[in-house]
Amino acid sequence: MTTTHGTSIRISSQFDSGAIEVVSTSDPGAIALRLRADSHADIRQWFHFRLQGARDRAVRLRFVNAGEATYVDGWRGYQAVASYDRVAWFRVPTHFDGRELVIAHTPERDSLYYAYFEPYSWERHLELLGRVEASPRVRVSDLGTTIEGRDMNLVTVGEEGAGRRSLWVIARQHPGETMAEWFVEGMLERLVDPADPIARSILARAVLHVVPNMNPDGSVRGNLRTNAAGANLNREWQAPSRERSPEVLCVRTAMQEKGVDAFLDVHGDEGLPYVFIDGNERLPTYTPQMARVEGEFCAALRGANPDFQTEHGYPANKETKVNLTVASKWVGHTYGGLALTLEMPFKDNADLPDPQRGWSSARSKRLGADTLTALFALLAHSG
Repeated sequence: MTTTHGTSIRISSQFDSGAIEVVSTSDPGAIALRLRADSHADIRQWFHFRLQGARDRAVRLRFVNAGEATYVDGWRGYQAVASYDRVAWFRVPTHFDGRELVIAHTPERDSLYYAYFEPYSWERHLELLGRVEASPRVRVSDLGTTIEGRDMNLVTVGEEGAGRRSLWVIARQHPGETMAEWFVEGMLERLVDPADPIARSILARAVLHVVPNMNPDGSVRGNLRTNAAGANLNREWQAPSRERSPEVLCVRTAMQEKGVDAFLDVHGDEGLPYVFIDGNERLPTYTPQMARVEGEFCAALRGANPDFQTEHGYPANKETKVNLTVASKWVGHTYGGLALTLEMPFKDNADLPDPQRGWSSARSKRLGADTLTALFALLAHSG
């Protein structure tokens, strides 16, 4: 949507992952905006838009329906991100009064972007595929298409064969959780580095199957949680369909063909200011062996990257703990072994805060790279 309302202030969102509704820009000190709903779903949280014409002007951007957002707790302690060049992002003063979310900021240039978190564009996704496929270790294969005809691609790193473990990593089932694809970028960059001993050691024992973006349609549309049909893909794993969730169907089919020895589903959490995992301890099929492997992985990841912790996470009575429509629960129930949901914050990491950037693309990439150290430790321990 693009609106000017007769002033020099202009707000636009007609670009990849753009999302906002403009109510009024007549007063720069009280610009009124509305969070836009996901396509075909009553979910409101993600925003990404461009502000023009406000250089050296103290603007207040009021999200007037923030109190009706899907995850209201996500606003408490939250600071929005901004960028002049869509490369370097920084946090800006943001306040939530229980009804409205307000960004108070004075731009230093005529053009500035604001977003819920650092975006990860479809173009960057395609560039990532091309960059890693230049490695002799990598194959990029076609799994199928989304509802709107976008490509579903699988990045396979290493050689499949007898005795090699099959490790899976998927990201961005919820498209607005862009930190998940930043995580994957960091992981893949380390995997294709021929000088990295961890990568070489992992690939001597295993093959990694990575889906960097599970929800291309939702990503381009600027949705937080759903695909073009309004489906939450992380509630489709028990019975995916071509009509509603072809993205899950094609990935699940590939997993059934190739096998699964370990599985990570990478996400972002709106409310909790921590990096944590959600495990399968409440599944009726959870075994002492699964508990041991999960504990070893978490201990190794804590040692590899202090951003990760195990003290804070979802409560034991959370509905998704035993919901087999959720990816990590279905995989854990079906294949056993390590099957985890890994969560990163939209806010900052309360354990290691960074007032300027908060949780960021750089820290997401670093965590992705360091997760390979934890996977190596797990492989080495299990022989």
